Amino acid sequence: MLTLSPPVAKGFDSLGGGRIIALRWWIARTTIRKVRVLKDDEAIAIIPARYASKRFPGKALASETGKPLVQHVYEQVAKCKSLAEVIVATDDERIFEAVKAFGGVVRMTRADHASGTDRVAEVAAGSDAEIIINVQGDEPELDPTLVDLLVDLTGADGVEMATLAAPIRNPDELASHNVNKVVCDHDGNALYFSRCPIPYDRDGAAHLTADPPRYLKHIGIYGFRRSFLAEMTSWPPGVLERIERLEQLRVLEHGRKIRVGIVEYDPRGVDTPEDYAAFVARYKAAGDHQRHQRGH
Repeated sequence: MLTLSPPVAKGFDSLGGGRIIALRWWIARTTIRKVRVLKDDEAIAIIPARYASKRFPGKALASETGKPLVQHVYEQVAKCKSLAEVIVATDDERIFEAVKAFGGVVRMTRADHASGTDRVAEVAAGSDAEIIINVQGDEPELDPTLVDLLVDLTGADGVEMATLAAPIRNPDELASHNVNKVVCDHDGNALYFSRCPIPYDRDGAAHLTADPPRYLKHIGIYGFRRSFLAEMTSWPPGVLERIERLEQLRVLEHGRKIRVGIVEYDPRGVDTPEDYAAFVARYKAAGDHQRHQRGH
């Protein structure tokens, strides 16, 4: 279970949600006190899903668990208490029909979008929701409380965009170019995102066990104010974005801010067939355990 230190837990629970999440350090001081209570119809989640994934084509419809992967993601996000609606955004008829088959809400989008964020923006343009949460379609084990937290972070005064990060404790993750890192200022806003280890530890003093942590990995879910999402997706890709291949750098290159919530969480996204096989094994093992528990 994710836990809060007592002072933060008290401030967060005053919102009425009673959600337990590991918010720490400057985020707790600068963000939670400024959160306003949202109306029920002010936040929606949009899950961009495409068929032509480079590393795992067709993964959205992979169904070895008895459900397509996109359904697992949809059902996890639908558990969130802060959302008025969950929508899948796709340009593929196969995914469209699969979502309709399990009773989900789905919208067809143009096929020429350069990114999932552009796909989300197209669907968001037809919504009146103030806050748009972009959840990747390859997170079948996403903790719903993270989405609720992201809604609250995005709803804070003066915040146009928000995301999450978690401490890096593993040296392999720190070295991996597939794990995106982020450094933040004292107000909890992102200074930079990179595939390389940042900050660079010149003197070898930044231990992975330090508290507060020296290294943070980015968790790829985003919250946007709807108007800012439309503005951001109208900008052309920036120089840093093209070098790092990280879309969020476009925002920083334009001098805008991204609020970052830090959580104790280990994301398990599905990027490859091997990742999916590991997810299927965990899913089946959990089902076997539940059946065993009912048998007793």
